[in-house]
Amino acid sequence: MEAPSAIDFDIVQRKKQPEAGHAQPSKPGSDLKIHKNELNPHLQDLADGKDLSTIVDVPAQHEVEYTFGDSGSRWRMTRLKGVLHQAEETGRPVDEIAVERYGDLRAYDEAREEQIELERRELYGRGYVGKEKASGKLYQERKLAMDLRREREAEPRDDDASDLPQRQVVEADPPSAESVPLDQTALNRLKAQMMKAKLKGSSDLPALEAEYDLAISKMSNRVEPDVVILSKMENRMLAGGRRGEVKAIENKRGRERGLVEENEDMSIEDMVREERRTKGKAGGDGQRFAERIAKDAKFDNDLEYLDENAAKLAKRVQKSEINLKNTAINDFQKMNRILDNCPLCHHEDKDLPPIAPLVSLATRVYLTLPTEPEIGDGGACIVPIQHRSNLLECDDDEWEEIRNFMKSLTRMYHDQGRDVVFYENAASPQKKKHAAMEVVPLPYSLGETAPAFFREAILSSDEEWSQHKKIIDTQSRARSQGLGKLAFRRSLVKEMPYFHVWFDLDGGLGHIIEDPNRWPKGELFAREVLGGMLDVDARTVKQQGRWNRGVDRRLEGFRKRWRKFDWTKILTDN
Repeated sequence: MEAPSAIDFDIVQRKKQPEAGHAQPSKPGSDLKIHKNELNPHLQDLADGKDLSTIVDVPAQHEVEYTFGDSGSRWRMTRLKGVLHQAEETGRPVDEIAVERYGDLRAYDEAREEQIELERRELYGRGYVGKEKASGKLYQERKLAMDLRREREAEPRDDDASDLPQRQVVEADPPSAESVPLDQTALNRLKAQMMKAKLKGSSDLPALEAEYDLAISKMSNRVEPDVVILSKMENRMLAGGRRGEVKAIENKRGRERGLVEENEDMSIEDMVREERRTKGKAGGDGQRFAERIAKDAKFDNDLEYLDENAAKLAKRVQKSEINLKNTAINDFQKMNRILDNCPLCHHEDKDLPPIAPLVSLATRVYLTLPTEPEIGDGGACIVPIQHRSNLLECDDDEWEEIRNFMKSLTRMYHDQGRDVVFYENAASPQKKKHAAMEVVPLPYSLGETAPAFFREAILSSDEEWSQHKKIIDTQSRARSQGLGKLAFRRSLVKEMPYFHVWFDLDGGLGHIIEDPNRWPKGELFAREVLGGMLDVDARTVKQQGRWNRGVDRRLEGFRKRWRKFDWTKILTDN
């Protein structure tokens, strides 16, 4: 006979409970005391013996004497900023400092509501209609969060040892195998064991089937922490049904993976639906043809092979529903990474302004300074607030403000005795960079010859033979064809990579970039042309900097020169 191992036993000893006859007398003055800033004042009523159903909760909304944006608004916002600044410097919780400054958290939440409302009014302009007084929404959310936290703390724990016998040896139960969640690899192994038992006719088959069904049900109910939830509005390929456009592949591999192929018997309605879904898709027919070639293991770049297999190569590669969802998730995550690292975007979730220095702010567009080193001293950069891949994606309101900045900058440089050119380099739309219009001042003598310099540079760049016109003269279209300020937007398309330079407000020269790999990286093409005109050394031309967070030494000087021509004053004055 063997002695039991110490590993298999746990010794639990509880503190001896005092007997009923020896209860400690309550100390005087030990009654429940409710702090004046307690969010749940009905605790005192519960302590007095009142029923919970008869206690009327304090409403989160109550009438305040002031309105948002009145004469005392500035003082309230200064007070709120002081609370946040003190919490950031001392490292103490914001709520603790808010109680010291305001007396209670209700007044602090009302000040936060006013701050949010004032920021919305500043962002959306004069036409915005919002709240006039505090609604108590933030305070109500705070109360709900505290009630949920108390409920979680009040839940009984599984490791409570109150029911265990005292001064006795208790045998510990081994951990259940069913409580351990299985990952996909373990689930596949379990399925393989079940299939082997089924083929052999083993007696363990019912137990394995029950275990596999239980694991499947647990895995389907498990919530993953990094799940990406996308609606059909996030990706056009997920919208609508594809029942008439594709048909399932009826073989073992197709059924297991949900593969589909093109339906050759589509109706007119199905063709129209497919055209709407795939219109403007990046890559177009060329990318679909490349996908078809990649699926063909016997492909040969020969005219005879292409002629014999024209029907097969013309078929579209249709993605399964799983592949479409994976593509949508990858695009969504990629776009989120781009937005998080964009130096020109305002990060509302973190309440961080753009890394680029802010010179002047309109409702949809703002003015900033270019990266150093500059090609021409005193340059600027016009940027839409919303993240756009190129300026052709901007709407009419954004273009109205862009033109206002162009007019004001032209007046400022003319007052200094200089000419100016504007350019945009949208050579890599797949990278989803933030669109911006670069502004470079030039001497008057070089401003007249700038079109000749850019025309010659464009003709000698990119492919020798191209499908598009080498130069798209938007300046002549604006004058001769009467397009005016719409010449640029009517001559180019947002899906194509392009470069465009403006010599006046209405137009200039444009170029479609057919091979982005041969086009100079970044802003190098325009920097080389302008650097050659201004006799800038090659090292400065090739050095393309980036924006850094902090105070820019050029900012104050530019603001002094810009203050006289700043058109955004009319937005704040009104």
